[in-house]
Amino acid sequence: MQLPFFYAPDLGLLDDVQSLAEDTARHIAQVLRMDEGDLIHLTDGRGRVATARIVSIGKKTCTVQLQVIENFPASKHHCTIAVSLLKNAGRFEWLLEKAAELGINTIVPLVCQRTERQQFREDRLQNILISAMLQSRQAWLTELSTPINCIVYIGQCNQEEKYIAHCDAGAKTTFASVEKSIKKDSIVLIGPEGDFTPEEIQVAIAHAFKPISLGNTRLRTETAAIVAAVIQKTGISG
Repeated sequence: MQLPFFYAPDLGLLDDVQSLAEDTARHIAQVLRMDEGDLIHLTDGRGRVATARIVSIGKKTCTVQLQVIENFPASKHHCTIAVSLLKNAGRFEWLLEKAAELGINTIVPLVCQRTERQQFREDRLQNILISAMLQSRQAWLTELSTPINCIVYIGQCNQEEKYIAHCDAGAKTTFASVEKSIKKDSIVLIGPEGDFTPEEIQVAIAHAFKPISLGNTRLRTETAAIVAAVIQKTGISG
């Protein structure tokens, strides 16, 4: 049976004794009903995973000793999804959760010309990413950037593999056909419900983004982002 997995951003060193956050301690004590001597796993979300033994526990407190610490290297190829904020906040939250479970390294919320909603609840979204990391038992926490203007962001991108998914007419490559060639840091741009504007598309192409198609059907923004994330992760080689 796998040990329970928790987030400890200030994870200490081997043999250190440290107190866990109150919400984590409460879950260990009141939900899992664990006791002194029991073992848990902790990650700092930056590649370190510790096996820790509970040395004291109360209703809202838990102290552990770090007994084994493993270091997991970051993925060789960094995958970024840059996607418009959505009118329906719940759909954007779902997108973050699934992208994090898939192991996308960075998610960049875009404010495009046709973006309808610009509300951004950073604390809530960060907690969703932490929960997704723990659920999928990963050692690295997906990075969430602050929202940025689409055209401004395009000008800042320096990934070696750059793609933009859009619905306008014009020559496009099917993303699934190029996925096996992704061998470097990559990024996919996903537009809002009304798609990117022609101006945004042209700016992206001028900055060496390759136009791609995600299939024969028109997808919701959050669905398109997940399809791109799956292909992006599947296509990484080496």
